[in-house]
Amino acid sequence: MEIKEINKLGIELTDILKLKTSPVAVSLIPNTHEVPEGIKRIEKPTRHCQMIDDVRRNGSQYYTLMEDHACKGGAAVMGFYEMEPNLANGDVYFKLNSFSTINAARRTMQKIPMLPAGYTKAILYAPIADAKFMPDVVMIVCNPKQVMQLSQALLHRLGGRVEANFAGKQSLCADGVAQPYKTGQVGVTVGCSGSRKNANIEDDEMIISIPIERLHDMVGAAKVMFT
Repeated sequence: MEIKEINKLGIELTDILKLKTSPVAVSLIPNTHEVPEGIKRIEKPTRHCQMIDDVRRNGSQYYTLMEDHACKGGAAVMGFYEMEPNLANGDVYFKLNSFSTINAARRTMQKIPMLPAGYTKAILYAPIADAKFMPDVVMIVCNPKQVMQLSQALLHRLGGRVEANFAGKQSLCADGVAQPYKTGQVGVTVGCSGSRKNANIEDDEMIISIPIERLHDMVGAAKVMFT
């Protein structure tokens, strides 16, 4: 697919489902590649989840380097560097009383989807309709009915199941980017305390992330099913 086709599909998807905010195009630039020209760098360090919120609501478009990510946990799962030991072993969440034992915290963190440390050079963000780059993942923050419709559209051609895999931790970074990027499978997640606190994820919103390879068929099915 060409970038212009991605833009068109994004506009159609927004119209078909009457999405309140834009789907967000996300591209991970491996450390062996260069950042595309013509895209500005974000101006100040910000959390990944806040970037998603800024893009979906305000139409911002930029690229980010490792030092631009204010949330170190998010930067780690998306492949900028090694996760800090006290987060990776569960200490942080155990001390926040998120788990009854350190082992429960450790088991959860060991299953968090993440990319290899040092894999990522930069991450690009844009509203899908205006993206100037080819995304890897399209993240949609929407209501449960719209997640249902998107799930139905994804299964329209081949059937099967949409498998949700989440822990309510690191949702927009690990579940929303790292997991679909690694696996090529759709990611469905419910947000996390950090994203709901810092990135205006509403009580009635959840997240579905689509690998770019599945966007064309999904939008085509949505046209048939919901218009």
